[in-house]
Amino acid sequence: MQLSKNEEQLMHYLWKRKKAFLKDLIADFPEPKPATTTVATLLKRVNDKGFIAYKLFGKSREYYPLIKKTDYFSNHVNGLIKNFFNDSASQFASFFTKETNLTTAELEELKKVIDTQIKNQRK
Repeated sequence: MQLSKNEEQLMHYLWKRKKAFLKDLIADFPEPKPATTTVATLLKRVNDKGFIAYKLFGKSREYYPLIKKTDYFSNHVNGLIKNFFNDSASQFASFFTKETNLTTAELEELKKVIDTQIKNQRK
């Protein structure tokens, strides 16, 4: 399931904090701060989508993520590969390396990461 841009922003704050109350999340937003009701609505939508849960402390809710940031990002990237690159990781890699203006040093570093992953998978 996908998150809207605003929901993703909220999740980034929650992933960073690991758990937070509404007031903590509002404090993380840049100026001008969104209205309390706006953030509360975002929290409800993200909760309804199954990305977060909360514990009650009296009338206050302490929110925490149910999905790891890496898992969400992995699903997002896999969706991009499937939808825009015919489910081909090599087409994605080709596009990524050509269209992102990576320096030679960055390409070399990327090559090292790939070579390490290949070695690990062969074990």
